[in-house]
Amino acid sequence: MAIPALSGRLFQGVIFDLDQTLVDSRESLAITWGTWMREYQITPDPSRNWGGWTSEDIIRLCLPEERVAEGLARMEELETTTTTGIVPLPGAQHALAALPRERVAVGTSGSHHVARARLAAAGLEVPSVLVTASDVEHGKPAPDVFLQAAHGLGLDPADCLVVEDAPLGLDAARAAGMASLALLTSTPREQLQADAVVADLSEVHWEVTREGIRLS
Repeated sequence: MAIPALSGRLFQGVIFDLDQTLVDSRESLAITWGTWMREYQITPDPSRNWGGWTSEDIIRLCLPEERVAEGLARMEELETTTTTGIVPLPGAQHALAALPRERVAVGTSGSHHVARARLAAAGLEVPSVLVTASDVEHGKPAPDVFLQAAHGLGLDPADCLVVEDAPLGLDAARAAGMASLALLTSTPREQLQADAVVADLSEVHWEVTREGIRLS
């Protein structure tokens, strides 16, 4: 059965977010940010949804400017070395195996070192194109990460599908002029404005032909 709203669509490339899209990093993130906030004596705000935010954006809200560089360096160290509980989410391994490597990119708000560490911890192959917040001037919800990923694949943005779990990431996909598939892996359905929504990637079948990629 075709996924509603994406029925009949043909894509040339798929750009995946990383955290809570391909890998479950919630335990690792909780440990990392808990450690960082204790060290910097920051009281966390449980009402905030930081999904899709870059570490730099969050840290700039928490620290005075003169301490941002120090805070970023410490966060990079913690995120790279803390891989506790990181596992592939349902359907992630199948998706990456089913799709041609040259048609797949990852666009994430993390850094290259962190993204590679989490992919390795989850046992997932690094895609042919990996674009992180450190590669662009503006992070999500700006479209920069996804536009650069499409460029890296050699594709028109309109021919790409973005797979995301966070509202900021979906905003970035729309700003990039890309279709979007949202996953219910971190955010309630009512907060996700996407072309289609599924529970996770295990609900998606990837049909790859010479003409392109279809979902069902």
